[in-house]
Amino acid sequence: METIKHYSLSSGITPIENVLYTGKTHTTGGRDGAAHSDDGHLDIKLSPPGSKGLGTNPEQLFAAGWSACFIGAIGHAARTLHIALPKDVAVDAEVDLGTANNAFFLQARLYVSLPGLETETAVQLIEAAHQTCPYSKATRGNIAVTIELV
Repeated sequence: METIKHYSLSSGITPIENVLYTGKTHTTGGRDGAAHSDDGHLDIKLSPPGSKGLGTNPEQLFAAGWSACFIGAIGHAARTLHIALPKDVAVDAEVDLGTANNAFFLQARLYVSLPGLETETAVQLIEAAHQTCPYSKATRGNIAVTIELV
């Protein structure tokens, strides 16, 4: 099998200097298939969105990954800013798959719950998290994203 390599440093992308973790999966069957991680921790069936299939879909997986990462970024911001974070921090993520101009697109909404924090402090943490979360960085300028404090 031929490996296709593409390097694009001129587009302003910052190359990683130190890889902290690599998630590895093997997926077959596309949206009607299955995905398995190399370590065996992920073993799921996939089904198209809205179908009667028993599996999850890429949009749900993306929403789960982004919301978990965003909570981690909020925690990082709180430690950096010496702010005590409530134990019941939560992020509800919604990822839409849709079309426009005969092409497929994603858009997303993150609803962040930081109970007990003053609004100004919560907004400060959310803004800092959105700047450091790798999922936020990956989507910035690529899809429509709304983040709300609830």
